Amino acid sequence: MKLINIGFGSLISQERVVAVVAPDSAPIKRLVQESRERGMLIDATYGRKTASIFIMDSDHVILSALPAEKLLPRMQAQQGEEEKD
Repeated sequence: MKLINIGFGSLISQERVVAVVAPDSAPIKRLVQESRERGMLIDATYGRKTASIFIMDSDHVILSALPAEKLLPRMQAQQGEEEKD
């Protein structure tokens, strides 16, 4: 299992990530609110502004304070290690 640090010591499984999106659009804001109401929202921002949102294959939605631009190299590094194995 490959884990990605999404900030402040929070880790998620790279294999379970379906999409990483920005929190700016209205449809994504609705998705976050619906997930909160269903109890499927995980807030890993530690009180900071949400910069990226992970949509998981388990229907969970995870909020991160790190922007997707900072997380992309981490995800690519994990894939590079995976290809070497």
